Amino acid sequence: MRLLVPRPEGVDAFLHEVYSKTAAVEAAGRPPRRRALMNLPNSLTLLRIFFVPVLIVILLTRSPNVELWGYTMHFEVWGVLILLLAAATDWADGYVARRRLQVTTLGILLDPIADKLLISAAFVSLVDMHLVPAWMVVIIVGREFTVLGLRNIASAEGFTIEASALGKTKMVLQVCAVAVLIVGARHPSFKPLALVLLWLVVISALVSAAQYFLRFWSHVDDSIKQRRRLRMLEARKKSQDAVPL
Repeated sequence: MRLLVPRPEGVDAFLHEVYSKTAAVEAAGRPPRRRALMNLPNSLTLLRIFFVPVLIVILLTRSPNVELWGYTMHFEVWGVLILLLAAATDWADGYVARRRLQVTTLGILLDPIADKLLISAAFVSLVDMHLVPAWMVVIIVGREFTVLGLRNIASAEGFTIEASALGKTKMVLQVCAVAVLIVGARHPSFKPLALVLLWLVVISALVSAAQYFLRFWSHVDDSIKQRRRLRMLEARKKSQDAVPL
């Protein structure tokens, strides 16, 4: 017998597919795979959060500077390595979660927070190193937390704002800009490229934030109109049901 699972409201198509596959496994008589709280995707997300203070220490102390196999690895090499490893975990945890059907509430909550912490910590450290203008970082970091707030409100209202292509491109530009800026701390020849990438990050941050706000407002406006109609219908029904004295 095939078990039909209705699509939950406010959940995207992927989560619906996860629920459907789990129901199919249960209907076939096989026990579903137990979803541990600390599975591999969540462990990768926590590892990315752990990289945040490590990156801050490396950038602000400008160390370590060690010699390995005759090559001196200065702090900018370690900083770029940590940044790229953190970015790799960002891709890996989502891929593993989708591949193994290990999407958890903890992972959904921690993943965007880990991204925001990593980018914010990197840019604030670069401001302290006098490599980035503070006003640019205010725009970039402000956009990150504004979008996070809009997505949380949207989730509470029962709908999901999906990441746009520009938003995903912005994340790649941010990682590239931070990496080039770190290298530019010791190699001034990279500073023009870093400035170009930084401007691209700022522009993409503003445009993608406007896209998120327009999507958010369209959903909220529709929700407000529907509530208003329901209230008017309820008020009209009460007035019709009222018995005149």
